Amino acid sequence: MTTVREFVTDHRQDLLDDLDAWLRIPGISAQPEHHGDVARSAEWFAEAARRTGFPTVEIWPTAGLPTVFAEWPSAEPDAPVVLVYGHHDVQPVDPLELWNTDPFDPTIDGDVLRARGASDDKGQLLFHLLGLRAHLAATGRDTPAVTLKLLIEGEEESGSPNFAGMLTERRARLDADIVVITDTGMVAPDVPSTVTGMRGLVVCTVTFHGPDMDLHSGVFGGAIPNPATAIARLAAALHDETGRVQVPGFYDDVLELTAEERDLFARVPVNDTEFLAVTHSRALAGESGFSTLERVGARPTAEVNGIGGGYQGSGGKTIVPSDAFVKLSFRLVANQDPRAITAAVEAFIAAHTPAGIEASVEWEGEGVAPCLVPLGTPAYEALTAAISEAFDGLPVLPTREGGSGPEAAIQTIIGAPLVFLGVGLPDDQIHAPNEKVTVSMLYKGAEAAGLLWGRVAALGRPGLRG
Repeated sequence: MTTVREFVTDHRQDLLDDLDAWLRIPGISAQPEHHGDVARSAEWFAEAARRTGFPTVEIWPTAGLPTVFAEWPSAEPDAPVVLVYGHHDVQPVDPLELWNTDPFDPTIDGDVLRARGASDDKGQLLFHLLGLRAHLAATGRDTPAVTLKLLIEGEEESGSPNFAGMLTERRARLDADIVVITDTGMVAPDVPSTVTGMRGLVVCTVTFHGPDMDLHSGVFGGAIPNPATAIARLAAALHDETGRVQVPGFYDDVLELTAEERDLFARVPVNDTEFLAVTHSRALAGESGFSTLERVGARPTAEVNGIGGGYQGSGGKTIVPSDAFVKLSFRLVANQDPRAITAAVEAFIAAHTPAGIEASVEWEGEGVAPCLVPLGTPAYEALTAAISEAFDGLPVLPTREGGSGPEAAIQTIIGAPLVFLGVGLPDDQIHAPNEKVTVSMLYKGAEAAGLLWGRVAALGRPGLRG
């Protein structure tokens, strides 16, 4: 029999061929004109799962876009049940002119494959199919050592509006002893790591309305309230000079980092100079008293995502505008409740709305709760052992993901331990032009997945639950 690594090495082209075909489908969930492509993307992955050997493959409709479910029972009736989560939809590609290649014509240059969805999340899902084949070949099995279920969402890049409802509706089919999230990354190619938490999110648009029409700034300026000035003052009031969010009650429920957790963060080799290079920024900023890694993974934030109002064209148009707006997002950490933050932000906006201005606040859904998983659980130890073996014995460091997803809903509704197996890198430019994935990292992910199922099976169902 071959080893997992040997099988992955011998079948690398299989992964690249599949990825090339799948990446050509522009499944952009945020754009209605591409919803048919999202459905095609689901069909493509469903067929790929069947080719891999999954005896049960279904496409689950939702009130929005489809999810793919696949299941391959182990021959051992008491084998642990593993649910793997990821998503097959992708981000919009705008601005298209900033891409160096066609975003849906995958291009390989050395160890880099560039296309929309290469890292987020299609490449990371396909390494699981190769890893499963390697697991079967290395063990001589006809079925996996664990009962394996795949849940591949089609609306993650649009905020997962129908996902929690689907989880609740399909709860019995999704029962599992462990959930593996495959939509994250690692610190560096030579620094294997695993995510142990993801931030929550609430997003809103605040509109200030002043006079019922634009007014001449010479005739009326200085005598009536200006919505653009007021919205700028609101945005400026979000933070103090130390970078701390000024919404009253914003930090009340934050689960502060322990000394031990801060020590673990300090061990992760994040170089601020390299961080600036990746971000194309010229300076660091944020809440004082915290490292860069702590700021982006373990601290809550408030960000201005967009601001505008009044005349936007070339030249001058001297007016007091009728309306102005600001788009805000708030990243949340462990113990923060999206509902409580929503209420606190609305009170903050009301307190910063001057007389003569009407404020309206539109929230994008109910928000996403933060997710935190404990270290040292049997599931965590099995995962880190598999990753370490794939990376030739290097220690696996815990880190946290600054982004947000439906992991908290999975954690709450499924009620099983979560672990994160992702191999994206900080410079993959996900959500940006020229998204890429490092091909060798996908092979490492396939190897780790191929090694993981045997380790999980060895723990048994009682062992996984601790």
